[in-house]
Amino acid sequence: METAEKKDAIKGGEFLIRETEAANVFIPEEFSEEQKMMAQATQDFIDHEIKPVAERLEKGEYDLGGDLLKKAGELGLLGISIPEEYGGLGMNFNTSLLIADILGSAGSFSTTYGAHTGIGTLPILYYGTEEQKQKYLPKLASGEWIGCYCLTEPDAGSDANSGKTKAVLTDDGKYYSITGQKMWISNAGYADLLIVFAKIDDDEKLSAFIVERTAEGITMNDEELKLGIKGSSTRQVFFNDCKIPKENLLSERENGFKIAVNILNIGRIKLGAGGIGGMKEVITLSTNYANERKQFGQSISNFGAIKQKLATMATKTYVTESLNYRAGQNIDDRIDALKAKGVDDSEAKLRGIAQFAIECSISKVHGSEVLSYIVDEAVQIYGGMGFSEDAPMARAYRDARITRIYEGTNEINRMLMIDMILKRAMKGELDLMKPAEEVANELTSIPDFSVPDDTKLFDAEKRVLRNLKKAGLMVAGGAVRKLMMKISDEQEILMNMADMLTEIYAAESTILRTEKLVGLWGEEACQTQIDMSVINLHHAVNVINNAGKEAIYAFAEGDELRVMLLGLKRFTKIDPFNLKEARRRVADKLIENNGYAF
Repeated sequence: METAEKKDAIKGGEFLIRETEAANVFIPEEFSEEQKMMAQATQDFIDHEIKPVAERLEKGEYDLGGDLLKKAGELGLLGISIPEEYGGLGMNFNTSLLIADILGSAGSFSTTYGAHTGIGTLPILYYGTEEQKQKYLPKLASGEWIGCYCLTEPDAGSDANSGKTKAVLTDDGKYYSITGQKMWISNAGYADLLIVFAKIDDDEKLSAFIVERTAEGITMNDEELKLGIKGSSTRQVFFNDCKIPKENLLSERENGFKIAVNILNIGRIKLGAGGIGGMKEVITLSTNYANERKQFGQSISNFGAIKQKLATMATKTYVTESLNYRAGQNIDDRIDALKAKGVDDSEAKLRGIAQFAIECSISKVHGSEVLSYIVDEAVQIYGGMGFSEDAPMARAYRDARITRIYEGTNEINRMLMIDMILKRAMKGELDLMKPAEEVANELTSIPDFSVPDDTKLFDAEKRVLRNLKKAGLMVAGGAVRKLMMKISDEQEILMNMADMLTEIYAAESTILRTEKLVGLWGEEACQTQIDMSVINLHHAVNVINNAGKEAIYAFAEGDELRVMLLGLKRFTKIDPFNLKEARRRVADKLIENNGYAF
C-alpha cells in the first residue's frame, strides 16, 4: 500500500488499497466563517420558522411545507448548489452537505427540503439545456416554484428501469404525451414542477421530462398516511395523455436512467449527512432528560448503563460526521480538478460525484443506520416517556425509519458499493488485484512476531487499520476467485463484504479527523475525540471479524477455509483497551455539557 500525496488525488474506492495522510482530509472543524454563517442562518430558520409549526405539520397541514420552502428560498437556502447566474449562491458541495446536516434536526421538513433542492432541482442543473436552466432554475432557487421527482411506480421500485409510464410524440411532432402512474412522490401536493421518467415508445431505457403542474392530464390521490415524516407531502401522481412541449425532454432520449442513477448518488451522501443534525439533536435531548430524570435518589445520567448508551450514540455520530465531510471534500477536489482542465461546470460536478459513488453509498448506509440506532437508544433512555407522543422521541423514531429505504434501500446500496468497486478493478481503474495477491501470499508466510515501535499517537491504530484493509482484500479476493461471475448472485456475501468496506472507511476517516484535530488543538484538548476514535476502531474490528467469517464460511472449504480463518484472526487483532472507562469519559463530557459536545 502506498501513501497518498496531495498531488496524487485519491480515487473513489481507493481507500481500500491506499493510506491517506491526515493533512489530506477535510474535517468539519475547518469550515470557513462564511460556511458557519450559512449554518447559523439555517439553524435560526429551524428555530424561528419550523419548530413553532412542527406540530401542525405533523397533524397534516401539508401546505405549511410549501410555505416553509418559499421562506427558505428567500433566505437563499434553496440555492446553495445553484450557480449565481441562475439565481443561486454557487457554493461548493461540502457546503450543501453542511446545510443538509443542520436541517437533519427539522423532522419532516428535511425530506421536503431535500426533495426540492436535490432530486427536484439537480436534474435540470446538471442535464438541462441552457434555455431550460434559464427558465426554471431561478424559480426553483428562489422558492417561487417547488420541485418534485417522479420515478417510482407500483411495479418499479429498486428496479426503476422497469417502469411502465409511456411518452409518445404527437403526430405534429410538437409534444410528448405522457401516460402512467407514479407513487411515493415527495412534495407532490404543492409542486409546481415535476421531473418525470417515462419510456418513449418501445425504448428499453427511460427518458426524463420536465413537466409543469399546469399541464392538463395530471391528477393525484389524497395524501399518503405514512409511518413517519408525516409533515411531508407524499402522493400518487397520475398522467393521462399529459401533453408537454417537445423541448421539455431533459437531456437525450433514453438518458433518463443515467440521470436517475447520478442524481440518486448525490441524494445518498446528502441523506447520510442529513441525519447528523437529527443525531445531535436527539443526543442533546437524551442527555437533558438523563440529567433531569431522578431514580433511586440520583440523576439517571450517573448510571453506567445510561453512560454507555450516551457515549456510543455520540461516538457513532462523530464517526458519521467524519466520513461524510471527508467524502464531500474529495468530491469538491475532483470537481475543481476537472474544471481546471476545462471541463464544463455541470459535467465536472457529475463526474466528480460519480467518481465517489462508492463513498456516497457508504455514507447513506452508515448514516441511516446510525440515525436508527440513536433514536432507538433515545427511546430507551426516556423509558416510558419515550413511548409517549408527549415526548419528542416518538416522532424522531418514526421519521428515522424511512432513511434506510429511500434513495435506494440499504441492501441495494450495500450490493452497489461492492459491484462498483469490482467493476472498477476489472476495468483497471483500481489496482485491487496486486494488493489482493500480496495479501494471499502473506497468508502462507511466517507471521512477523517483532514488537512494533508504536511511538506516535495512532501508530498502533493505523497498524490495525492496515490489517483490516488486508482482511477486506483477502475476503474479496477469495470470493472473486471462487465464485467468478456468479458472485453477483451471492447477495449475502456481497453484503458481508460491504459491511467490511463501510467499517474500514468509517474507522479510517475518524482516526484521520482526530489526528488532524490533535495537530490543530493539541493532544490534551482532544482526549475525548481520541477515546471515540479508539472505541469505534474496536467496534470496526468486531464487525469486520464477524462479517469476514460469515463470508468465508459461505464460499471456502477445506484447507482454504482454515487458512483464511487464520488470516482473518491475524488481521483483526487489536490491543486490549478499557472500553468501559473510555465510554464513561465520553459520557461525562456530554453530561457536563448537557448535550452533544463535539
